[in-house]
Amino acid sequence: MAITSANQLELLQTAEAVAREKMIEPELVIEAMEDSLARAAKSRYGAEMDIRVKIDRKTGNATFTRIRTVVEDDAVENYQAQLTVEQARPYLADPKVGDEIVDQVPPVELGRIAAQSAKQVILQRVREAERDRQYEEFKDRAGTIINGIVKREEYGNIIVDVGRGEAILRRNEKIGRESYRPNDRIRAYVKDVRRESRGPQIFLSRTDPQFMAELFKMEVPEIYDGIIEIKAVARDPGSRAKIAVISYDNSIDPVGACVGMRGSRVQAVVGELQGEKIDIIPWNDDQATFLVNALQPAEVSKVVFDEEAGKIEVVVPDEQLSLAIGRRGQNVRLASQLTGLDIDILTEEEESKRRQAEFNARTQLFMDALDLDEFFAQLLVAEGFTDLEEVAYVDLDELLSIEGVDDSTASELQARARDVLEAKNKAALENARALGAEDSLIEFEGLTPQMVEALAKDGVKTLEDFATCADWELAGGWTTVNGQRVKDEGLLEPFDVSLEEAQTMVMTARVILGWVDPEELNGEAEDDGDDTDEEAGA
Repeated sequence: MAITSANQLELLQTAEAVAREKMIEPELVIEAMEDSLARAAKSRYGAEMDIRVKIDRKTGNATFTRIRTVVEDDAVENYQAQLTVEQARPYLADPKVGDEIVDQVPPVELGRIAAQSAKQVILQRVREAERDRQYEEFKDRAGTIINGIVKREEYGNIIVDVGRGEAILRRNEKIGRESYRPNDRIRAYVKDVRRESRGPQIFLSRTDPQFMAELFKMEVPEIYDGIIEIKAVARDPGSRAKIAVISYDNSIDPVGACVGMRGSRVQAVVGELQGEKIDIIPWNDDQATFLVNALQPAEVSKVVFDEEAGKIEVVVPDEQLSLAIGRRGQNVRLASQLTGLDIDILTEEEESKRRQAEFNARTQLFMDALDLDEFFAQLLVAEGFTDLEEVAYVDLDELLSIEGVDDSTASELQARARDVLEAKNKAALENARALGAEDSLIEFEGLTPQMVEALAKDGVKTLEDFATCADWELAGGWTTVNGQRVKDEGLLEPFDVSLEEAQTMVMTARVILGWVDPEELNGEAEDDGDDTDEEAGA
């Protein structure tokens, strides 16, 4: 067809109709038409020509123009679309680099193939515009609940119609064995919205802990208004969940508000979650108190918190052990997720036996190493001393505070402890040298003779060997094997070397060997510091 013989207003009417149908701007459709007509013209006049089409927004009249750009003499690459200053003189009075010569060309005849190509270009551009609109519409809905209608099921994944787009609920994001049929209504949490080549991918979830949090926000006005805040959520989807809440109004009970009159509010959430049992727990800034609450309905006798290891030991009465652990460890697992702590649960009997064993072992250590009688060794352990280093290097006043210990006794204790430690260090050093440890490793700051001995036993005998070690090889770590977390024992883990300390020692060794530029190392440290400051400021 010829563009001149067509009803030119029909172009504008078509653009308006497509824009309304796809809910995009008419201008985008017209630009797509201009691009498709320009491509058709290039196939007619030559692909190397710079041909542009402009459609009048009022009349629909399409104007075809050829553009030639003035460039430097040695920059001409396309003779159909570029020309030199000298070549431009017949067309321009005072041509300069960058000027354009615009010539109108006759409209093209759109043959069957050209028309089909133009249609494809327009459809492609319209699809891109529609995808952009959908992404802009849904990107801000991530983290909220959305209602939709089930369209179909593909390999266990549910495709959901959410109005102006489609979303996917993967089978691992469904609760238990729930199934849906086409046209079923569904409510889910928008977990993520990504811009991808085939359109915005909207990923839904019904197992995400935040889905439950958002459901409570919908059911409990006090949460929506900010009077009550959900501080933490842990779920075993379809089975059990724990949610920690805090009230900023002393007159409102956060647990009672979430339960509702005769349990109406929590039951509405339970019904949506396929009967998932929910424990509503009061939040507390004190970790020990919060943990006791999180382990409900089990009763807790004692909590021992190890700040350095980030672990917490919970002692429960013997008859409460199964309740605290829960079926298949569910209760303690959810409590761990809720508090963010590694939890070890012991019965009172187990804890008593372990404490007695530790007490006896430390007593025996002091008896053997310091040549003390049992009573005096027990006295040291009872005062909190756990190893020879503490006795050898503690402030003298701490030893003098023990009943019956005077200046001479305290000095004698420290002298004996230091003699034993020096003898151990000497033996470890001799053993390390016998194993082949070199002076470069022995003299490295931060490594004790016992550490050098442990390294040498594993084949790390030089500073070069040490510098090639990874931090987790020294301090220990975790790896996942067949879906199970497996502990990697670090060479220096028995000496309480942290991952950060191991990393610092390895990098220092590399600097000494000249493998790493210390200025670059300092630069990275400063960058990390700046990032931390920015985060703190934010």
